[in-house]
Amino acid sequence: MGRQLGLLIDRQGRVDMLIVGDPTAIYIPELSRARLGEMRLRGLRLLHTHLSAEGLSQEDLMDMVSLRLDSVAALTVSDYGEPLMLHVAHVVPVSELAGPDAKPYDVLPPVRWDRSDVDFAALVAALEDEFARAERSQAEDKGRERAVLVSVSREPRIVQERSLEELAELARTAGLAASARMVQRVATADSRHILGKGKLQELEVLCLQTGAQIVIFDQDLSPSQLRNLAETTERRVLDRTQLILDIFAGRATSRAGKLQVEMAQLKYTLPRLVGKTPAMSRLMGGIGGRGPGETKLEIDRRRVRERITKVKKELEDVRRHRSSTRDRRAKAGAPVIALVGYTNAGKSTLLNTLTGSSVMAENKLFATLDPTSRRIRFPREREVILTDTVGFIRRLPPDLKEAFRATLEELESADVLVHVADASHPEAVEQITAVESILAEMDLGDTPRLLALNKWEVLTAEQQEIMQRLYPAGIPVTALERRGLIPLVAAILGRLPVDALVGPVQGAGAAAPQEDSSPDDWLADWEPGSGVVQ
Repeated sequence: MGRQLGLLIDRQGRVDMLIVGDPTAIYIPELSRARLGEMRLRGLRLLHTHLSAEGLSQEDLMDMVSLRLDSVAALTVSDYGEPLMLHVAHVVPVSELAGPDAKPYDVLPPVRWDRSDVDFAALVAALEDEFARAERSQAEDKGRERAVLVSVSREPRIVQERSLEELAELARTAGLAASARMVQRVATADSRHILGKGKLQELEVLCLQTGAQIVIFDQDLSPSQLRNLAETTERRVLDRTQLILDIFAGRATSRAGKLQVEMAQLKYTLPRLVGKTPAMSRLMGGIGGRGPGETKLEIDRRRVRERITKVKKELEDVRRHRSSTRDRRAKAGAPVIALVGYTNAGKSTLLNTLTGSSVMAENKLFATLDPTSRRIRFPREREVILTDTVGFIRRLPPDLKEAFRATLEELESADVLVHVADASHPEAVEQITAVESILAEMDLGDTPRLLALNKWEVLTAEQQEIMQRLYPAGIPVTALERRGLIPLVAAILGRLPVDALVGPVQGAGAAAPQEDSSPDDWLADWEPGSGVVQ
């Protein structure tokens, strides 16, 4: 025939499939996912012929890894079709201590076809036990599911790696362990899988090496790309937006926050309710309503749209309630100070230190989702309202930004914005620029604004000098130290409207400050955290 022949054989020795290829290769069709778990093998081994003296090719080995076959064997034959040599390889679990160059397979020495003594049943049983031990060890060591982080972009590699650092923090916040990373720079991403065939095989190797059950992409994937990747890798696939939504869903506590997250999730899910063929999309029609009726797909879509409409109405109620709350604050005459900044910059810690509160503050992204307001009495009996808001992030999903509009509206009524930045972060400049860009998009460019350079004590003297040159108006602060916040409080009082600093609040007996007095004079006897009104 002049063609390669292949047999897929199950663990009982029965032929599951006969494959006829061309002179140089065979093409394995789509295989059933039955018997295939996250860590175990497929339960099939491939035996195929090579019409030359060549042993197992790299493509043979990668097919074995990507399809998770028990083993692959190549039988070389003579010009007359007589069997000659047998080449066998099988997958192996790769230990973390083996190093990054360790291969997820083992190639056995070639032997004459009639001298092979490989006991495939015993080999597979040993491999399954080893995979199971590796899986249990990984679960015990980490206690978290493992994920491979992937970036496919036109950006330079260093930019992609920095973005993956943030994605790793998002994964950690979601309770995942980032076990490996992959970066590919492309001019145009593949429309079907976003990754090319070679990179897909490399991704499968990484997943096997690290025991990863989840693949997270730093880019937003189309519905078809998500579906194709899940089918190809046979693992859970998430994109950046879905990961952020999962974090928000786990962190939302108030009714408003839960509604906002649900709205974003529904908008994300709706275009991803896709049927297998256009024939599945058909509505009841014809005279008298005759027709096939709604499919399950249309019922799901209709329910999602109905739920979106209902959540929109409930969010409008939330906006009206918050609007009336802001109106009452305005009538009371208490100025509003809003803390804004990149996520995990230290806004909640600063609020706790200034007001003596116990708002949740963690070293994780998006620890705060719902706005938290506290009234605090500054020197000379001046009361202000200090508001902590949800943190910003680069490439914030549009649906999420729209859903959290009610939260971000708190910023519109602020008299002063305090931009809290993590000065110790390697990408502090990029984060500050991202926040300023988002504030400009929200038409808040004219609101008085202060830049608080947090975690100043972590910087070296050289780094402090660089930050002061870049941001001469920035105020160095340490959010954990009360006395170190006095310069920031003085700057806040200096930016408040004059009418907010004149006269006692709510009948307090303190005299108004003299015209020639400065905020520094008012702070002489003030202790941060004192006079807080919850």
